[in-house]
Amino acid sequence: MRYIPLTQAEKQEMLDTLGISSVQELFDDIPQHIRLDTDLDLPEALTEAELVKHFQALAQKNTDLNSVVSFMGAGAYDHLIPSAIKHIVGRGEFLTAYTPYQAEISQGVLQSTFEYQSLIAEITGMEVANASMYDGATALAEACLMACAATRRELVVLPSTLHPEWQEVVKLYLENQDVQIAYLPYDGQTGLIDAQALEGVNWSEVACVVVQQPNFFGLLENAACLGERIHEHGGLFIMAVDPISLSVLKAPGELGADIVVGDGQSLGNAMGFGGPSLGFFATSGSKLVRRMPGRVVGETVDTEGRRGFVLTLQTREQHIRREKATSNICSNQALNALVAAIYLNILGKEGYQEVGNHCLQKAHYFKQQILTIDGLSSPFSAPSFREFVIQGDVDWEEINLKLLEKGFLGGLPLDRYGLPGHVLFSVTEARTKEEMDTFTTLLRGLI
Repeated sequence: MRYIPLTQAEKQEMLDTLGISSVQELFDDIPQHIRLDTDLDLPEALTEAELVKHFQALAQKNTDLNSVVSFMGAGAYDHLIPSAIKHIVGRGEFLTAYTPYQAEISQGVLQSTFEYQSLIAEITGMEVANASMYDGATALAEACLMACAATRRELVVLPSTLHPEWQEVVKLYLENQDVQIAYLPYDGQTGLIDAQALEGVNWSEVACVVVQQPNFFGLLENAACLGERIHEHGGLFIMAVDPISLSVLKAPGELGADIVVGDGQSLGNAMGFGGPSLGFFATSGSKLVRRMPGRVVGETVDTEGRRGFVLTLQTREQHIRREKATSNICSNQALNALVAAIYLNILGKEGYQEVGNHCLQKAHYFKQQILTIDGLSSPFSAPSFREFVIQGDVDWEEINLKLLEKGFLGGLPLDRYGLPGHVLFSVTEARTKEEMDTFTTLLRGLI
């Protein structure tokens, strides 16, 4: 035992009680060929004081986003966060609350989750939403598995315009379930799913088709067309959406989506060097509700007719479903979901739309300014929301290092995703005209 004092005599006493001669005998049931017979490739152990210093040194390598102006997105966005949020979520009844198994003493937490579900259902245009997932990528993977179970088919169609890291997460989930994946290429001119490629898919075997809106390039896909195609053949239509875009775009429910997922970081949650975030998950139709992963809080009345809240559906809980579980997820991101609910309530409908409009207008202004720089161009013609791709025969990684010295976090270089010379910029309502103009001037001097 590494952390609890244990003498050799005490160890021998436990072995004698178990009737074995060595600790190794505890693992005799594990076949030899799957055992690791070498030491892990890890550095030597550190003392507590040394370990603290090591982590402090690592933390100092992080860039403090409060001291830089960010034009990077690709899944994590620098939005303005109302200061009231931190004061509300910091209250003890929220911050320290555990999973609400006992409804009679957890009404506040259950109600806050119910309100979150109601808001997600409203902005997505769906009938019901769950209490949240771990993040957007895993929510999409769960949606694909749900579609396979509902349709009893084992082929999932993903667009190549889906975020590459989300593609990897979905692939990891599905390959261990013997589910096959087919990919739709994108049109090099528009940056959207290639409509001609749809003719090569055997839709009668497809469980679901996924559309990311906006897609990884920040462009707006023709989602309704794909929805109609999959519905003609009995499959399900899944949309992975940016929640801020829903303030200005048609709700997925209006486009015929059966399942809607996304990442809720931009709904009042700080970027936090990559997390934690939350995934939202909504669906339509009574047939799909009971296949939805995670848990659902429902509204009810007690014996005296008073309003109350309970955990209505739980798809995995060990004491309920066991091997009949439809998903392995057994919790939810309650605190992050609460932040999202507070954010949407503080903004209200008009404030929510205002944020979306600011993102749209500022992104287009910034793109126009960037395109005034000689040598830079826009490779895709489709309309965009708050992100856009710029192409230039330059080393964007090197340029980003120089921009960082001036206090700016540049766009995401797309070399790593097979697009050399391309960079993905993001603009939110937090960016000012002065920041965009200054960035453009600096970039012009580096090209």
